[in-house]
Amino acid sequence: MRARIALHLSTLNPYIREIELKNKPDEMLAVSAKGTVPVLITADGSVIAQSIEIMQLALTQHPDLTCPWLSPNAYQTLLNSISTPQTNELINANDNHFKPWLDKYKYADRFPEQSQTWYRQQAELFLQLLEEKLVQQAYLCADSPTLADFAIFPFIRQFANVEPQWFATKPYPKLSQWLSQLVNSPLFLAVMQKTPLWLPQRNMMKLKQA
Repeated sequence: MRARIALHLSTLNPYIREIELKNKPDEMLAVSAKGTVPVLITADGSVIAQSIEIMQLALTQHPDLTCPWLSPNAYQTLLNSISTPQTNELINANDNHFKPWLDKYKYADRFPEQSQTWYRQQAELFLQLLEEKLVQQAYLCADSPTLADFAIFPFIRQFANVEPQWFATKPYPKLSQWLSQLVNSPLFLAVMQKTPLWLPQRNMMKLKQA
């Protein structure tokens, strides 16, 4: 999701091949040793298989200063945030600390060493950090979305969807408001549009339709 968000915010408009993870095409496995998504093949044949690297490439090399999703000032704030220490620290904490606990929380039956509640409590440490950030401004690093917001909120969305009733009762008012704004934004609604499955006839479509 976060890779597609960055693509929508850029002029990079690749062909999309939607795959079924239980039936991965040989062509995908040939270019992605990990067999995971996303995978971006650039015009020069380079393969980028990390979503955060796709985000950085799309926004730094293919910026869209007239994109319909952000005001010019907000877009410049987004671009300015890409390489800041604060952004990198938050994304690193999300990817390397929060996400492993999130996975165990989501699939607690696969990790019987601890209870689901215990895994949730470990993940909540990151939520508490984000709540503290959002008390200070509307978004994680500024008053408009930065790379950190777009890179992190899809994972907070996953967390909230594990036990939505529990999440709704927890004392994270700023985090809940932030998540709701991003999830219900026109940008994310566009990102979530379904694309045809990549079947043997090799269905492809442009990410952004004319």
